Amino acid sequence: MRTRTRRCAIATLGPLLVAGTLVVAGCGSSTTGGAPSTGPPIATPSAVPSLAAQVPADIRSSGQLVVATDASYAPNEFKDPKGDIVGMDVDLARAIAQTLGLTADVQNADFTSIIPGITANKYQLGMSSFTDTKEREATVDMVTYFSAGTSTAVKAGNPDKIDPNDLCGKKIAVQTGTTQVDEITDVIDPACKQAGKPGIPNGGDLFDLQTDVTLALIAGRDQVMLADSPVVDYAVQQTGGQVEKIGATADTAPYGIVVAKNSPLTKAVQGAVESLIANGVYQQILTKWGVQSGAVNQSVINGASS
Repeated sequence: MRTRTRRCAIATLGPLLVAGTLVVAGCGSSTTGGAPSTGPPIATPSAVPSLAAQVPADIRSSGQLVVATDASYAPNEFKDPKGDIVGMDVDLARAIAQTLGLTADVQNADFTSIIPGITANKYQLGMSSFTDTKEREATVDMVTYFSAGTSTAVKAGNPDKIDPNDLCGKKIAVQTGTTQVDEITDVIDPACKQAGKPGIPNGGDLFDLQTDVTLALIAGRDQVMLADSPVVDYAVQQTGGQVEKIGATADTAPYGIVVAKNSPLTKAVQGAVESLIANGVYQQILTKWGVQSGAVNQSVINGASS
């Protein structure tokens, strides 16, 4: 489907309307993000001795699992208003470490430096919305744990009666530099024109910040928003239902946890993910961040199809 190229996503969205004025938040490598809606507490998983025994001795003796993430991509990994690294991947990393009898040391890192850091033994895991690809599997192991794709969102109630399968002539908001921009340019717009229908105005309404994409939809400036499925799910949650997801998620592919190639840790991490799926902690974490639609039923090692 894609590699992770989007550098920022939803920042603080709620409340979106203050005295009738739209509030726009900044986004970037030091962005703070909105906290998730309050929900049931996440259970603390117990260590599984059979999995802990698979952890390499040096990591086991340190008691820590060093996890790298690029904290600029809410709701998966980002910084909260206090500057703490939070998100779905962060909660999962901690739960995986606990299942292995360890604690997680989550460190912020530039996205492009994470895989080299894994191969250089600087980090033990990379959890930063990495799409599992054959190219990545050539140098590292990828343990799948989530399914993401492109989702379509409209203003709550779908006032313009948008059909997600026919976006011709519709004003579409997208974040600059995303694969959704390419999708409009390379797929949607040409298909509309070939069918004799109006194309997408201006090739889409492009914004540097995903925050602004969401606000443009809520304000009625645009009729449709295209974004990664967890980003759309989070927007629905953070806006209190002012945004509505329509249609099916397209072009889905798995996210993978990055582990050193052929490390014994790979199997241990896969077992930990499977344990979290079985005991319900995995679902609790995804529900906390409003991204449960991307849940998988099992974890596999190196499951890329392309």
